[in-house]
Amino acid sequence: MLHRANIPAVAVSTAAEIKRADRIILPGVGAFDHGMAALRDLGLAEPLKMRVVQDRVPILGICLGMQLFGKGSEEGVLEGLGLVDGYCERFRFEGNPALKVPHMGWNVFTSRRESRLFDNLDERARFYFVHSYHLVCSDRDDVLATSRYGIEFTAMVQRGNVWGAQFHPEKSHRYGMALLSNFARL
Repeated sequence: MLHRANIPAVAVSTAAEIKRADRIILPGVGAFDHGMAALRDLGLAEPLKMRVVQDRVPILGICLGMQLFGKGSEEGVLEGLGLVDGYCERFRFEGNPALKVPHMGWNVFTSRRESRLFDNLDERARFYFVHSYHLVCSDRDDVLATSRYGIEFTAMVQRGNVWGAQFHPEKSHRYGMALLSNFARL
């Protein structure tokens, strides 16, 4: 999607490459502990945090990437990056067996405040979600947008230069392309 949007991007896998990045996208598919272990095993967790916290480099977490911003998850035992004060919880719908986990499909979101990431998006913007866990923020001011799937859940976060999207902009057609383009212009 970055290529289609004419956004130059490089996949990185070393601390030295992270130190040269002027923006970072942390994608993620899979389980919380596996994602955190991969970052730590590659020696990327601390350099990533340093670039984001000390150097104030903008970062966008996508799906599991956003969940890794929290302090931890019900899905595992490892600590998260701690960039956002929050914890991931599993969707539970005991009272509504029609709702399945994982949540998969297209949803709109409701913005909770203004953001440059929302430039060129309208109220019809919809995004593709596929997730079993969602980040619950301790500070409601970190919630940038919410969506609904049985319950209201955090669809996006922002804390300073840290942005996260629970959905997959790379699979969300023109709306995802607009959001990624907005991030690239920060």
